Amino acid sequence: MLEVEFAELSDPGTVRAGNEDCLGHFVPATPDEARRRGWLFALADGVGGQAAGEVASRAAVESVLSEFRASPAGEPLAPLLARLVQQANTRVLEANHDEATTGSDMATTLVACALRYDFAAVAHVGDSRCYLVRRGQAKALTRDHTVAAEQARLGLLTKAEAVGAPTRHLLSRSLGSGLFADVEVSSHPLLVGDTLVLCSDGLHVAVADREIADIVTVSEGLEDSAQKLVTLANQRDGSDNISVQLVRIRSVERVGMYRGRPYKLP
Repeated sequence: MLEVEFAELSDPGTVRAGNEDCLGHFVPATPDEARRRGWLFALADGVGGQAAGEVASRAAVESVLSEFRASPAGEPLAPLLARLVQQANTRVLEANHDEATTGSDMATTLVACALRYDFAAVAHVGDSRCYLVRRGQAKALTRDHTVAAEQARLGLLTKAEAVGAPTRHLLSRSLGSGLFADVEVSSHPLLVGDTLVLCSDGLHVAVADREIADIVTVSEGLEDSAQKLVTLANQRDGSDNISVQLVRIRSVERVGMYRGRPYKLP
């Protein structure tokens, strides 16, 4: 059976008074639920400078978690996540029309990771990231949806130019900015010892990928790793909210698929 341990931490940083980040998780209550439904981790970063960013991020995370709990057992994770993120986009749009937030223009990033058996599905919109740390190396499983990053992918900017471009923090995609969310979804096999790192840009802007991998690999435990990452981000910058979720794979259940149904592999 798939078994994981996890830790999560969110910090307002050293400059901002409030925290517009939100994170949450779904933990299966039984081994059977772990096989039928799985685990889910979600992190959102309300768009800075816009009204009620914390409302948008909370609405997105709560929507994804509640719909995951209510989803049909055994539904394939990648299409499930794509659907859940679209529903979260609708929820953020609806929140814009709630009486308490009349006149607001809410938006948020979202990265979500669902795990079942021996693989993970990752869905994201915006520049919150998911990394896979394996054997001391960090691999980004997401790509930033910012104007500078999109221009770099089109060859209009070099990677070095994109890092310092004034549009590097300007989102090209977000939840709440349109009727349809342009979500990216990918699936990845898991190995025992892997660690998934979900984080907001308050972390990955200040701490390099290799440093994230080093801290996650060397630290004694996940809570210690999370605290070290947040502390380093605050020391380096601290101008933004900082959130991180660390998910370590303790065991996996190898399966194959036949006519849409899983079967256990030896």
